[in-house]
Amino acid sequence: MFKGVFPAIITPFHQNPKADIDAEGLKSNVRYLLESGVHGIVPCGSTGESATLSFEEHERVIEVVVDTVNGKVPVIAGTGSNNTEEAVRLTSAAKDIGADGVLVISPYYNKPNRSGLIKHYSKLADLDIPVIMYNVPGRTGQNLAPDLVIELSRHPGIVGIKEASGDINQVSQIIEDVRDEDFSVISGDDAMTFPLLAIGGAGVISVAANIEPLRMVRMYEYFRAGDYREALNLHYELSPLFRSMFIDTNPIPVKTAVEIRGMAAGPVRLPLDALEEEKRAELKKVLSYYD
Repeated sequence: MFKGVFPAIITPFHQNPKADIDAEGLKSNVRYLLESGVHGIVPCGSTGESATLSFEEHERVIEVVVDTVNGKVPVIAGTGSNNTEEAVRLTSAAKDIGADGVLVISPYYNKPNRSGLIKHYSKLADLDIPVIMYNVPGRTGQNLAPDLVIELSRHPGIVGIKEASGDINQVSQIIEDVRDEDFSVISGDDAMTFPLLAIGGAGVISVAANIEPLRMVRMYEYFRAGDYREALNLHYELSPLFRSMFIDTNPIPVKTAVEIRGMAAGPVRLPLDALEEEKRAELKKVLSYYD
């Protein structure tokens, strides 16, 4: 259902004490991504600093993105929480605003048991908007095991998973068991996009596509056209950028890179802080290669 390159977009803020949302800057960034041929937009993920957005801000970001996209590509809104009722509220709001699907991180910190995870995801999937699960053990402290993912994939409202475990064997097992279903396995790690496509993955929810959307889209399109050599060449061409996006905690590097490129960015919100000058210089050097 969801295939291709989906930038997990930053949330630009104004340079003021409250770091208010820069709605006009957000629209401009989204237009740039659409002009670059991306296959969808993902607002309010971890790259969009969802953890420090209020409910009202969360809904405002989704609204701005949905209005700007205007049906050109799918919008998958991040609506996860470690509180099921909060996730229900955010998911319901995304549906009402007009998002095409939601991205739901597995509950962090509280480490729910298997039956709790099944009930959590099922309750959200029952809201009648397509749900993509998000497995990122490095942020949640808990892995969504393949057998659990496969069981949840049978719910008609759960249409995919963003996989950022870094375990290609795990991803392969999931794809093997769901390949006859309408279920998308999407990379949550730019560097794993090419390997995941090679074993049957559907695409990537990408940090690097904020910076190099054209190259990311080209890599995906080459692969889908069967030109694996050109796709692989682009994978290696983009690899320094992939690594640079994690010289500090996401989204600090990508937000800095967006600002260096002259797009709307603004500060990160505390408890995140600005990129150190030494790392900023390193990032500028990487970006100059693509310029």
